[in-house]
Amino acid sequence: MTKLVGWVLLLVAGVVSLPLAAAFLDDQGNENWILPVDVALVAVVGGVLGAVLPGFVAGSTRRRVLVGAVCGVVAAAVGILVFFLLLSGFDGA
Repeated sequence: MTKLVGWVLLLVAGVVSLPLAAAFLDDQGNENWILPVDVALVAVVGGVLGAVLPGFVAGSTRRRVLVGAVCGVVAAAVGILVFFLLLSGFDGA
């Protein structure tokens, strides 16, 4: 159950973080920082979830944080893919 809660929270963070990062960084000269900040933000959320939810990933605290951060990067990629599909559809841009 803890894994399910962790993944749901990460996927929500992955989907919500992209428009949040875009809202703050969508200025002239800052638009190239939207995706790196999005991925970093969700990786940090994943690391925190890995540390706080011990059932999310088994192992030592360091391993839980690292695997949680990797899961956060995966969730960020899913969020980016969802927004790409919502904006462009399956036919492409």
